[in-house]
Formats: sequence, structure tokens, C-alpha cells
Amino acid sequence: MELTVLGAGVTTPSRTRFGSSHLLSIGGGALLFDCGPATTYRLARAGVSLSTIDQLFFTHHHYDHDADFGCFVLCRWDHGAGQERPLHVFGPTRTATISERLFGKAGVFEFDLSARLNHPASLRTYQNRGGVLPRRPPALEVVDATPGTVCSGVDWVVTAAHAQHAQPWLDSLAYRVDSSEGSVVFTGDTEPCRSVVELARGADMMVCMCQDDEDVMKAKGVDAGSTGPAGAARMASEAGVRKLVLVHIGPGLEGQGPMQKAIESARSFFGGEVIFSEELLRIPVR
Repeated sequence: MELTVLGAGVTTPSRTRFGSSHLLSIGGGALLFDCGPATTYRLARAGVSLSTIDQLFFTHHHYDHDADFGCFVLCRWDHGAGQERPLHVFGPTRTATISERLFGKAGVFEFDLSARLNHPASLRTYQNRGGVLPRRPPALEVVDATPGTVCSGVDWVVTAAHAQHAQPWLDSLAYRVDSSEGSVVFTGDTEPCRSVVELARGADMMVCMCQDDEDVMKAKGVDAGSTGPAGAARMASEAGVRKLVLVHIGPGLEGQGPMQKAIESARSFFGGEVIFSEELLRIPVR
């Protein structure tokens, strides 16, 4: 089991980080967690075929976590040439609504889909890629998930718990993947909370947001619903996880000095391995 960090940043685009997205390679397939800006492009840079991803999990629906949803679905479908399997999409409340408003009969991409399903040149391109007519629209199976068991595969199971971030406007979930290859928790965006700690209990790895230094966030009045290096480390320590990966890193922690301070802050509360993520970084879960 291996984690690939696709998007390691926040809403502020920088030269090194933008948005949130993570790929978990497991067995012969892969699970995608969040689909922030440029996820599809980074998957290509990482050499990952979109056809290997059949499950997508959203932690919540801020745009830095879901803005590339349309691009990912359409690229996976268009280049799958009818050979791609249905895409299973899970997320908190409104995930099904967002999917319908993008890909439904009156959705944002209705006109694009209509052209690709009917224009002679588009149909010829589809056939040249190995597709067989008639061409069908993207096959999506979308579920508004709730805490508890979300789905399972041949050798893995995904469970979810509430995360505390932007309620009551947006629901948020944290996810845990368990398999014979290891266990990993994706906190999504959250402030330190009991439900996420319990979900992460004894996991091999916790992938946790690290927005900014806690004192800075508190002074700016933006600490509610977010976590910094100390809060992430406290949750990891209390849960007894073995490895802490800091993601969702804001511009205040960019640069060698702030980065080192964040790592030292986390290590003062957590005795396991601490990794300050970079995009396209590959990390073994165990």
C-alpha cells in the first residue's frame, strides 16, 4: 500500500502546492481521496492511468477538494473508450446533487457530452481508441455516505467518521482504509475532534491537514474547523498511529524555516515519523 500526494496545498495556488488530492495504491487498483484543482494533470505526471481508479471519496465540498471532479470524470470516460468500469463516488451530503448538476441531463457538461455522443468526428475518435458504437455517457454510481462502513473491495474496507470543519453549511467526513497491507486515515479538513481520533485508533498512517501555525490561526480568528502541526500531532499521538503525513499546507508554512518549525512542533507531541508532504511524493504506508 502506497500513498501518492497529488495536491498538498490549500485554496491559495503556489508554485509547489495547490488544492487537496491523494491517491492510495492498494492491491492492483487505487482509491482517490478528494479531487482538488489539477488532480487529473498530477495523476498524468505521476504516471497513473485513470482507468485504474474506480473509487473516489470526497471529504467535503470546498472547491480546493472537488474542483477537478468534472475534468477527472470526463477524461477517464473519454479516453476509456467504453472499456472503463463504472466510477463509484462517495462523499458527504450533497455529493449526489453535485454529480447530477455536473453530468445529468440538464447538467453543466450536458452540451459537451451531447457533442461527444453524436458528432461524427467524436464518434470516429472514440472508435479509433477502440470503442464500439453506440457510445454511452459516463457511468457513475454516487452515494451520499454516512459514518460507518462506506464500501469494500477484495482486500480492503473503507469506513468513515464525522470531521468538524464547516458545519452546518457543509458536512465533512474523515475516511479510514484497512487491508492486509496496512491502514491509513484521511482526516480531510477538520479541527481536532474525538470522532477522528477514534477513527484513526492504531492506524499505520494518518494523513492530516496542517493549515498553519496554531497561534497564527488563532490570532487571525480562523482556527475554528482547522488544524495546525500541534493539533495534528496531538490527534496522531492520542490515536496511537505510527506515521503522520502533514498535508493541506498553507502559504504561511512555505519555506524551509516555517516548515522546520512546523515539523518540530509536531514532533514535540508525537513520537512517530512526521512527513511534511510535497506534491507527487510517494510514501509507503508501512
